[in-house]
Amino acid sequence: MSSATSTTSLPSGLAVLTTFPDVLFIPEIIFGGLVWILVASSKVPSPILQGWVMFVSVFCFIMSTTLLCLYICGAHGGSSSWVTLDVICQETAALFYLSAAVLEAYFTYAIGWSTSPLITTIYQENIAAVVFAFLATLMYVVHKVYSLLRWKSS
Repeated sequence: MSSATSTTSLPSGLAVLTTFPDVLFIPEIIFGGLVWILVASSKVPSPILQGWVMFVSVFCFIMSTTLLCLYICGAHGGSSSWVTLDVICQETAALFYLSAAVLEAYFTYAIGWSTSPLITTIYQENIAAVVFAFLATLMYVVHKVYSLLRWKSS
């Protein structure tokens, strides 16, 4: 019995969109883009925390989009070094997003006690950013685990 997770090489072309874990690029890009939009649209009472979340969301969005395009174009040519690159990228993104999601959740919790209308709007936007940041973290962690399994079997 053959499964998509048992392949030891990276798919090319539109097969990227039908194989697991590579299909996870799509929700990673969507959730990361939503975090980027929500953090960029909110007022920034704490630029250090929000700056890290913004860096992570932009960096991971660009990295995932670039990898997806390169995989679809077949730039890897079946080389096993690209499997290693995939693992490194997914591990980095999972770690970055976990730290950003926790910081965003802490910041949101800290400003949640205010009754100011402006702070309430910021709070609501940040709640949505936290939810999408944790969803992006989950996607990157699942992608990382299955990329590690692919790397181990290659």
